[in-house]
Amino acid sequence: MIHFDNVVLRYAGSQEPAVQGVTLEALAGRLTAVVGPNGSGKSTLVRTLLGRLAPESGRVTLDGRPISDLTRRQVATTLAVVSQREEPAFPLRARDFIALGRYPHGSAFSAPSAADREAVASAIARADLEALAERSTDELSGGEWQRVRIARALAQGGRALVLDEPTTFLDVGHEMSVFELLDSLARAGQCILLVSHQLNLVARFADQMVLLHRGLVAATGRPADVMRGDVLERVYEWPLVVTRDPAVGAPVLVPLRGRGTP
Repeated sequence: MIHFDNVVLRYAGSQEPAVQGVTLEALAGRLTAVVGPNGSGKSTLVRTLLGRLAPESGRVTLDGRPISDLTRRQVATTLAVVSQREEPAFPLRARDFIALGRYPHGSAFSAPSAADREAVASAIARADLEALAERSTDELSGGEWQRVRIARALAQGGRALVLDEPTTFLDVGHEMSVFELLDSLARAGQCILLVSHQLNLVARFADQMVLLHRGLVAATGRPADVMRGDVLERVYEWPLVVTRDPAVGAPVLVPLRGRGTP
């Protein structure tokens, strides 16, 4: 559904591309995770989907159509994005902020429909935000704010959901609940494209992993194909081992103490 085909992306004034010939596909009904070190190009791919960066070469398509040919409303009603960083211009009630996700489905002056109200209520419930819905956004902790942003994307709807580090600031319980939610959305047929540093959680939930390194695809495939000690140690430039999660059998990365550490 979301397809990057040999895409090269470069920021203005930069001599080197941030992304160099990346090809990846995120399909409906699957959770596809993009992982890699800081600066490897993960968030750059998300900025392209948001229309903030146009490919220097290659194509980005959504449902088989070049994303550059689609209006922003067409993109927004098909694809919801939770970006890595965002601050509201002024405080809003959390429920009202979540309702902003319905904006692409109406007009600037239309009153919320029954479908809008139902979508907002469902998003609040799925993100476990009933106790926070009436709070102001400037009263929320970092983790609470992150969950509100995810709820806004859920309210927006669409057949694809893209998230850039959605578990930042979340505790272990809420990290797991977010991954469980994304897994259930994928199982229900939605396209989930996730950018994350949480390799061990990704390995438990993802159908497909794409490992980026310095703007290139270093490995791609199922978690067991990507979570290999020799591959990850080369990409992350740190000693590590990959073992197995005794509970579910998924590969688990264990970083070691630095070389030369007594």
